[in-house]
Amino acid sequence: MNFEEKVWLAIKKIPKGKVSTYRELAKAVGKPKASRAVGNACNKNPFAPQTACHRVVKSSVEVGGFAQGTKKKILLLKKEGIEIKKGKILDFEKRLFRF
Repeated sequence: MNFEEKVWLAIKKIPKGKVSTYRELAKAVGKPKASRAVGNACNKNPFAPQTACHRVVKSSVEVGGFAQGTKKKILLLKKEGIEIKKGKILDFEKRLFRF
């Protein structure tokens, strides 16, 4: 299994209504310094929306990028009950999924 496949499998573990970070995912797949590579894997995700890359956000609590645009990512997160204000996740620690 290659790196991207490991990332996509890990993303499937993030429950609806929760988020994780690029850094947490990198650690979960055994490459703790590969946050940027996790973002690239999310961008290439062929399994959306079943593999919900919109649930992966920046460690700074900012929403971060999304292949379909940041507005779409925010919309998807809000549909799952995640509150966002000025591009940042509210109650981040409560919403954070750790592997």
